[in-house]
Amino acid sequence: MTNDVNASGVLEEALERLHASGPEIYEWRLTNHAPMVVEALATHGLSASVHRWLDAYQVRLDDFPSPVSPVTDANWREALGDSRRGADWIGYFRRAIGERPWRDVLAEWWPRLLPGLYGASTHPVIRVGHAVRVITESGETAPRLTELAHGLGYWAARHRPVPGVTLLAGARDADGALDAVPPIGDLRGGFTDRLAQVDRLPVWSADVTDPDEARRRLTDLVRASTHRYATHGHGDETMLVHAATAPNAVLRTLPALPRALWVPSLHAAWTASAAVTAMYAPPEPVPYAPVTGTTPEEVLRRALAHGDEHVIKFADTAVDVGDEQALAAALRAIELSEPLSY
Repeated sequence: MTNDVNASGVLEEALERLHASGPEIYEWRLTNHAPMVVEALATHGLSASVHRWLDAYQVRLDDFPSPVSPVTDANWREALGDSRRGADWIGYFRRAIGERPWRDVLAEWWPRLLPGLYGASTHPVIRVGHAVRVITESGETAPRLTELAHGLGYWAARHRPVPGVTLLAGARDADGALDAVPPIGDLRGGFTDRLAQVDRLPVWSADVTDPDEARRRLTDLVRASTHRYATHGHGDETMLVHAATAPNAVLRTLPALPRALWVPSLHAAWTASAAVTAMYAPPEPVPYAPVTGTTPEEVLRRALAHGDEHVIKFADTAVDVGDEQALAAALRAIELSEPLSY
């Protein structure tokens, strides 16, 4: 597929539509996935389908939330992780990116936000990863920079650390490390309840100090977690996609970050992927059906026809990985998930 993200102007139109909506759908306490999906569609040459998909999805969305009190350089610590302050945080980042180069803002805030990667089911960092990808690969525009501000603001408002994790014996590669993740004791409840139970995770890549090695390991983690969905996605067809899409968002952001931040980014991404694996692990894996001859373009079009936001975003990550088992995993997500009604 040809990347038509700049030629069509559709992404800008879609983002401007979406920036009148809030980052969450409060009736269902869910994340607004539309900015991530429209970026993925446009980046993969499917701009012609963006508005049709968005018309079907937008009926769910809420208006942009009301501000509480401005976030400033002096008071940001007290506002960090306060979910009521989403509008305040987005306003802060819009001002910051309007006044300074966006890479400088990202570099300053990335290490502050990274420990809270796990809030809102990891969706804020995924939203940031989509915004950074289109800016770095296809150029800056005002709506794209505003989208980055929305993603960073959402992350700051939903900032949630995972403290007190006991480190267990790990494995040499990402596949083995994910296999070694112990499931939490109570596989009921929502993301927040389950996250509170994550107290044991295997060690993986703790010895990495070189930025290039961190990037290689992170690439391996995205591949392994994407592959794993093909055999384990039935544990929770929706939530387990984040074991792959969250680290992939971090991987997409690395080129825009100072190299000194690559190693801590790897460690945070591993904890996120491992935590989601622990929270939604099925009792047993199942075999997956090979998809010999299926192209990435076909997988993306099938994901779009299905319409579910997680299916599209996971297919986007599977295409990044690009091999047969990754594409099989994307098709498994289509098989397991409830489609969006167009």
